[in-house]
Amino acid sequence: MDKVATSAGRAVADIPDGSTLAVGGFGLCGIPSTLIAALARAGTSGLEVVSNNCGVDDWGLGLLLRAGRITRMTSSYVGENKEFARQYLTGELEVELTPQGTLAERLRAGGAGIPAFFTPAGVGTLVEEGGLPWRYGPDGGVAIGSPAKEVREFDGRRYLLERAITADYALVRAQAADRHGNAVFHAAARNFNPLCAMAGRTTLLEAEEIVEPGEIPPDAVHLPGIYVDRIVLADPADKRVERRTVRAARPAATAATTTVAEEN
Repeated sequence: MDKVATSAGRAVADIPDGSTLAVGGFGLCGIPSTLIAALARAGTSGLEVVSNNCGVDDWGLGLLLRAGRITRMTSSYVGENKEFARQYLTGELEVELTPQGTLAERLRAGGAGIPAFFTPAGVGTLVEEGGLPWRYGPDGGVAIGSPAKEVREFDGRRYLLERAITADYALVRAQAADRHGNAVFHAAARNFNPLCAMAGRTTLLEAEEIVEPGEIPPDAVHLPGIYVDRIVLADPADKRVERRTVRAARPAATAATTTVAEEN
């Protein structure tokens, strides 16, 4: 079945207000920026989003956040978005912070049909005891706190019960996909993208390259097409570096002297 959509706008057109979204990406790596931009143009609002992070102020999920389209986030890292912090601390945004490995496993479990699982992550902290601020009130107090989690002991060690995550829609980005939806992800972009795709009841995938069925060797497939419903072509140049770190350039004379010394 050919799953390629004619445009990103048409691919997201039926996503209604109030939908839950599982959105792939790790930092700014592998963000489905084409689909997010199309959703921003569509004006869809009241979204509850599950994603490792929320982009930055002017890109990725930050576009939807800045426009007031997101009402709730389930994330593990949110430190690069000032607007996110402002909305959270003023009570405009509900936030469920989850340990990163737990978030990944909750998505994987949702895609695998496993309703819940036990993990040692968070034992002995507010993750177990409850009370983590999910939403602040106008007075700065905690309006909604996280609930306490069920605890069980296995082989003398305590574990927390975590519920799986599923979403109405998943938005993910791949390096390449064939027309049937079999996809390949590059390096760190493989973090969370396949898991989100599995957890979505309807999965939209943008690919930097769309190839014909059979061009991707079966052993190279990271995400089987069974999990993908629609495919759009992404701009391969539409990428950003979250935190650029470079070494200061050495003066030309110093560099030349060093090179001569090394050669001798």
